[in-house]
Amino acid sequence: MPVVQANGMTISYHVQGVGEPLLLHMGIGQQWVIWPPDFLDALENVGFQVIVYDHRDVGQSSHFDHLGTPKPLSVLLGALTRRKVEAPYSLWDMADDAAGLLDALGIESAHTLGISMGGMVAQSLAIRHPNRVRSLCSMMSTTGSRRYAIGKPSVLRGLLRRVPEDEDEAIEHVLRIYSSMAGSRYSPDLQITRKRFELAAQRGYTPQGFLRHLAAILTSGSRRHLLEQLSLPSLVLHGCDDPLIPIAGGRATAQAIPGARYVAIEGMGHDLPHELYDEISAEVARTARAAAGS
Repeated sequence: MPVVQANGMTISYHVQGVGEPLLLHMGIGQQWVIWPPDFLDALENVGFQVIVYDHRDVGQSSHFDHLGTPKPLSVLLGALTRRKVEAPYSLWDMADDAAGLLDALGIESAHTLGISMGGMVAQSLAIRHPNRVRSLCSMMSTTGSRRYAIGKPSVLRGLLRRVPEDEDEAIEHVLRIYSSMAGSRYSPDLQITRKRFELAAQRGYTPQGFLRHLAAILTSGSRRHLLEQLSLPSLVLHGCDDPLIPIAGGRATAQAIPGARYVAIEGMGHDLPHELYDEISAEVARTARAAAGS
C-alpha cells in the first residue's frame, strides 16, 4: 500500500478512479480498508476519483503510542461533567493530517465525505481549511455538541468494552458491535464485514489508537458556531435508526451549516447497507455538482 509523508507523519492511502477528487474519512479507530469496496466503486461510477486513507494511530499510518493511552472512563466522565478533556491530540490535528495528504498528492482542493468520527474530521477540515474543500458530506455524525451525542447505552457499552487479545475473538467482538448498530430495514453482511476486518487485522491492530481517537473527539468540543460560518454545498445524511449517534445529531448538523441539504434514511442504522450504495453515491454526486454550479 502506498504511503506519503504529510503533516510530520506517515499516512497510508489508496486512490481509485479518475474525475473529481473525493477524500473519504473513516470512523473511530478504523482503517481505510474497512470501506466496502463496492461503495468505493459506486462513488467512482458517479464520476469521482476516490481517495481513502488511514487516520493517524491506525493501520499503516503513524502510531502515537509515545503520547500515552487515555483512560476511557476518565475522558468520558470529563466530557459528561463539562471539564476539559486531556487528550494527546484533537480532531483539528486529524483535519490537518487530511490537508497534508492533499498537499502530498498535489491536490489543491477536493470534495470530502466522512462517516461518524470521520464526519467530524470532514467538518473540521472544511472549517480549518475552507479553500481545500469543494463540498462537504457529513454522514451519521454530529456537531460535537454533547446534547446530541449520547446513543443507546447497550451500544456504547459494547463499543467501549475491552477488545480481546486473540485475533479471532477480537473479530467476533467487532462483528457483534456492527450487528448491534444495524437499522431495522437493512441487515449487515457479516461475511463481507468479517473479510474486511481480517484484512485490517493483518495490516495492524491498534486498540490504543481507538482510545486516542475517542479522546480527540471529546476534547474538541462543539463545532456548531464554526459550522454556521461555512459557505459551501453540504449534505448531511443520517439513518433514522442510528443507535450510536441519534438522528437529532444529524438534524442539528444540518441546521448549523447554512444551506445544507438534509437526507434522513428510513431503516438505516449506524452503518452503510449495500442496498443504499447507489442512492448515497447519487446524493454525494448531486452535492458535488452544486459546487461546480451545474
